[in-house]
Amino acid sequence: MSTKTPVSLHWFRRDLRLTDNTALHAAHTGSDQVIPVYILTTWKTQHSWTGPNRQHFLCGNLDSLARNLEAIGSRLIIRSGDAVSEIERLLRETGATALYVNRDPDPYGKMVEVKVAALCKSLGVTFHSCKDAVLHESDEVLTGSGGPYRVFTPYSRNWLSLPKTQPLGKVRTLGDAAPPKLKSLPLPTVAHWSLPEPTATLPAPGEKAARDRMKAFVEGKKLPQYEETRNFPSVPGTSQLSPDLRYGLISIRELYHRCQQALAGAASQPAAQLGINTYIKELAWREFYMAVLHFFPEVLETDFNPELRGVSWHDDPAALTAWKEGRTGFPLVDAGMRQLLATGWMHNRVRMIVSMFLTKDLHVHWMEGESHFMQLLVDGEIASNNGGWQWSAGTGADAAPWFRIQNPWTQTKRFDPEGKYIKTWVPELKDVPADKFFAPPVNGLPLAKGYPLPMVDHATERDRTLQRFKAATKR
Repeated sequence: MSTKTPVSLHWFRRDLRLTDNTALHAAHTGSDQVIPVYILTTWKTQHSWTGPNRQHFLCGNLDSLARNLEAIGSRLIIRSGDAVSEIERLLRETGATALYVNRDPDPYGKMVEVKVAALCKSLGVTFHSCKDAVLHESDEVLTGSGGPYRVFTPYSRNWLSLPKTQPLGKVRTLGDAAPPKLKSLPLPTVAHWSLPEPTATLPAPGEKAARDRMKAFVEGKKLPQYEETRNFPSVPGTSQLSPDLRYGLISIRELYHRCQQALAGAASQPAAQLGINTYIKELAWREFYMAVLHFFPEVLETDFNPELRGVSWHDDPAALTAWKEGRTGFPLVDAGMRQLLATGWMHNRVRMIVSMFLTKDLHVHWMEGESHFMQLLVDGEIASNNGGWQWSAGTGADAAPWFRIQNPWTQTKRFDPEGKYIKTWVPELKDVPADKFFAPPVNGLPLAKGYPLPMVDHATERDRTLQRFKAATKR
């Protein structure tokens, strides 16, 4: 006689894959039949934390997941509405006596999990929540006194020293598919949220495409050369796996262990080892920012550093619009903003430059940029985005000191010396010599016909920023 649970639900959220999916594997191991479900949100037209790019990518990922489940004899059940109410309906309709879910690192997801756990308890349903989105959850990486870290370097030392869970295999059966009488909505399109089709060129969705990207990065030249190439936006030197991690198309455990295998294979290559270790630290940065959000959820509403909560910011809609549209007259800034509009992604070095430009040259509050990024980025991760914006603004955990202000002109000379990145995304500058991008025009004329003059003088705005921050710290 089987000791397994006859029928269980697996609730997909940020884990849209069959390979090394912790909760799905546990459900498969402990159940005769697992019914996979996904619950669509019901907001319409606009959302502070997402937009057409990410929702379109989500739809493609759900389509891929549904087909992958069908290939192993299962069926994805799609519902729409309040998550707690829909889970209750599904439990009653299926007679499931267990619910499996991977924990969400974001505040809203955690709040919903608490409500669902209480629902399950009231119904006599076993609630299984699993660690899956991270290698180490926030309460696993603590200071010697048991508190949270505020600085990355000691956090990363602790994070790196902790043992990492080995990846699991691919789930190849979930038992019988859900019966036809169990209703499911059609797979969604962005019209479900009353959104327009995105105009950006987005990555191919789904687990297979993501795994192909992971394999190409780890087994090709990008990973060992990561330290050497990662800061140059014209070079495809970064992993670009952030959208895949955001939706759980690949497992963070498998990615980490593949990197460790590559490290072992580069034992006699110091430069390659440096590149691999630098990338592994980027994975730690991701979890550091998740820990900051976990322990200090107020960062979504205010500055992490209390001393800087009195900084005066400008409400300048015209400047904000020019920045969003890539019309600032600063070529590298405009290239980054146009790359974001065209692809739903931006090179990380350029993210820092455009963020610091908005906050330090235009004096616009970082929350304006944070929201804009979240509405466009296909890899929009609340914790990392907030951490990155507060880092650039100088207000966050382990942030760049507020008096460190990047100069867009010298940053261009250092990281896009041949102007390749700029000319890719700002075509009106394609015939301008690259050295013209290293300093503002001296003759009062635009760099090219139809391209604007710099909207501000960087040196002047730098001084104003220093005055604003000094005034705030003296209060």
